[in-house]
Amino acid sequence: MTLFHIGFLSFTLVDLIDVLLVGYFFYRLILLIRSVRSIELLFGLFIFFVVGVLSYWFDLSMVQWFISNIAAFGIIVLVIILQPELRRSFVRLGQNRLIRRLLKQESRGAVEDILRAVEKMSESRHGALLALENNINLASFVESGKAIGADVSHELIETIFTPYTPLHDGAIIIKGDQILAAACTLPLSQNPAYNRLYGMRHKAAVGLSEETDAFVIVVSEETGQVSYASEGRLVRGITLTELRDKLNEFYSN
Repeated sequence: MTLFHIGFLSFTLVDLIDVLLVGYFFYRLILLIRSVRSIELLFGLFIFFVVGVLSYWFDLSMVQWFISNIAAFGIIVLVIILQPELRRSFVRLGQNRLIRRLLKQESRGAVEDILRAVEKMSESRHGALLALENNINLASFVESGKAIGADVSHELIETIFTPYTPLHDGAIIIKGDQILAAACTLPLSQNPAYNRLYGMRHKAAVGLSEETDAFVIVVSEETGQVSYASEGRLVRGITLTELRDKLNEFYSN
């Protein structure tokens, strides 16, 4: 099926699909290299490429031998280094909005309880870390903590994060309107941009969001400041209104 002609060239429906698929691929590639670590890696690959060109230009045999051997397994090294980013990209690529809505629990009632708990803990400066499971299962992190299996309620969340109680260290993991576990251990971010953050909660929040599609809320013990981490990015000092909007968006997707 021909859509239109440009001179002697014809543009068909297949050509349109071809262009859209390539465009979508490059769009996802741009999103992938937006992270600090990926940009630094891209710059390193550019330097590697320039050195390779110069080695052939000036006939540097040792450098050519080195580059040819490195290139042989370079793709494998790249996959290992970019594993978290690639996993997030493929997860998003395979997501289907209709299926997610059919499978997602009706959990919007949990939003107000989470907000109320965050507000109280922020006022009292009780440090807190709440991880909300999305499409990627957090079972391995649930196993690192203590099973709870209770409905989300602000009273329970506030009690868990009361200082010096047995479960106040670590994170609680929420799936839908259920608190699955408390005192869970989360991975720390490997992003150098967050190396100077004070406190482990923020690094853990970013770390989990780098490896999964979870939405993670942090309350600072020092300042009472509320932050959230999503897609490997930390947003600090948000208001409760902003948090409500993000939670409503999270539960509606």
